[in-house]
Amino acid sequence: MPPARIRYALIAILLIAFSVFGAHAQALLPVPPLTARVIDTAGTLDAAQRGTLEAKLAALEQDKGAQVVVLVVPTTAPEDIAAYANRVGNTWKIGRKGVGDGLILLVAVQDRRIRIEVAKTLEGAVPDIAASHVINEAIAPRFRQGDYAGGLQAGVDRLDALVRGEALPPVAAPPGQAGAIENGFGLFEAAILLFIAVPVVSAVARGILGRKLGALATGAGAGGLTFVVTASIALAAVAGAIALLYALLAGAMSALPRSRGRGGGWGGPVILPPSSGGWGRGGGFGSGGGGDFGGGGASGSW
Repeated sequence: MPPARIRYALIAILLIAFSVFGAHAQALLPVPPLTARVIDTAGTLDAAQRGTLEAKLAALEQDKGAQVVVLVVPTTAPEDIAAYANRVGNTWKIGRKGVGDGLILLVAVQDRRIRIEVAKTLEGAVPDIAASHVINEAIAPRFRQGDYAGGLQAGVDRLDALVRGEALPPVAAPPGQAGAIENGFGLFEAAILLFIAVPVVSAVARGILGRKLGALATGAGAGGLTFVVTASIALAAVAGAIALLYALLAGAMSALPRSRGRGGGWGGPVILPPSSGGWGRGGGFGSGGGGDFGGGGASGSW
């Protein structure tokens, strides 16, 4: 065969191979966005049932740091459930970064298949044989009775107990709460105190020290209090700067002649405390950046 025809034949083979591979890749079930600890694309659970599971998994993450997600899909075809679960785990990368303590409880309703996919750090807490027992003893019997919520609850309870029995790295304090005092006095309480105290202290300090020195004293006091509560120099600097600006502005406004018919107030603007989603940990759920799913776990059916 002439060399030109050989080249054309090779190109044709490569094009066919790429086409087949591309068609297969497009046919794979997409990985859903990680938006919650319980994701049900099959419509199997109602809101109350999802909420019960969410609360259990949120408490586990808060106490132990491990991220466990329940995923219910209609089918994983054309992939085997184990292959799909591994792809989901390595896409989501749940578990703490640097720890990798993630776990996925996957149910394919139409396939009647269950998979517990375990990241490497949790393979000691949930070895393959233990994962198989959870499926066969806790989940599958209830699924056979049509009780999907009960089966998932029983499975999550068993997994919760296994994970809690493992010696995992301690949970780090949420950002902005590392310096919270042990009696529960934290950032939010400090913000409320500053909100109340800054106008009063500013007015008193201006009356005793004058406008500029009073403003400096107010800023230093606010910054010092914030540092005591949070142990954060950055937050202390921010709080001190805000208090200083408030005191200067309040002093300038108090020096202006008051217009008729307006209340006196404290002579300055009001500083609102930060909302719960400000300095503290925001709401919602997302990946901890762990990943490291190596195929550990077990599969089963009902």
